[in-house]
Amino acid sequence: MSDAPYWQTSRFRIDLSRPRVMGIVNVTPDSFSDGGHHASSAAALAHCERLLREGADILDIGGESSRPGAEPVPLAAEMARALPVLEGALKFGVPISIDTYKPELMRAALDLGVDVVNDINALRAPGAEAIVAAHPSCGVCLMHMRGEPKTMQLDPSYDDLVAEVRDFLRERADALRARGVVPERITLDPGIGFGKTNAHNWTLLERQEELLALGLPLLAGWSRKGSLGKLTGREMGDRLVASVAAALAAVQRGARIVRVHDVAATVDALKVWHAAGLGTKTARHNPLP
Repeated sequence: MSDAPYWQTSRFRIDLSRPRVMGIVNVTPDSFSDGGHHASSAAALAHCERLLREGADILDIGGESSRPGAEPVPLAAEMARALPVLEGALKFGVPISIDTYKPELMRAALDLGVDVVNDINALRAPGAEAIVAAHPSCGVCLMHMRGEPKTMQLDPSYDDLVAEVRDFLRERADALRARGVVPERITLDPGIGFGKTNAHNWTLLERQEELLALGLPLLAGWSRKGSLGKLTGREMGDRLVASVAAALAAVQRGARIVRVHDVAATVDALKVWHAAGLGTKTARHNPLP
C-alpha cells in the first residue's frame, strides 16, 4: 500500500490525510442531473465560484455527458465548451480537473496548466497514456467502465464483479507506472453506475476496502446516481440526503476523494464525521494517515 498522504498534480500536492471534496461542473446541455444549468462559460465559472465558497477542494470540469445512453460529442464541440471554463477556473488557485476521455482535449487542458485528467475510459484511447506519461507531474484518475456511455447499461454482467474491477484498475495503473508515472500521481475510481446494475453498485460499496489492496487512493462518485433513486424512490432533484449518505459510506470504507454535485452539504457532513472521531476508524482500511 502507498504511504504517500497526497495526490501529486500539476500545481498541487493534495493532502489526502482528510477526505477531499471534488465539485462537479458540467458544461453540457444534457448531463443526467444538471444538464444545461451551466452550459455557458460565464454560468459555469459562476458555478465554480459557488462550489469553492461551499468548500470544494477540487473542481472537475467536463464538456461531454457520460450519463447512460448519452451520444458522443464531437471533439470540437467538447473543446469549445470546456477550454474557456478551464482557462478561467485556473485563476481560482485550486486544483482543476478535466473530465474527458479524448486525448486531444487532455493535451490542450494540460497545456493550459490543468492539474488532473479524470478519464472514465482509464486512458485506453490511443495516445491518452502517452500524453499523461509525458507530463512531468499531472494527476490522473483512472475509472472502471464496462462498455461505453451509450450502451453500458444495456445488460452489464460479471463473473466476479469486485475481482474484475480490481484487476482492470490494477492493469491500467500498472500500464502508467510502466511508462514512468509515479504512483503518487494516480487515483482510482470503481465507476459507480458505469456498466453496473444497482446490485453491482451496492456490492462495490460494501466491498470497497478490497480495492484498497491496490495501494492507491480511491475516488467515489455516488452523487445523485440512479441506484440512490431506486433505493429511496426519490427523483433526481431530491437525492441530496441519499447522495451525502453514500459519500460518507464511501469515505468510511476508505475513499479519499468524493465527487459530488452538492458540495456544501457534503462538506458539512464530513465535518461532523471528523468531529465524531470516525476518521480515525478508517485507518485499518486505508494506509493514508
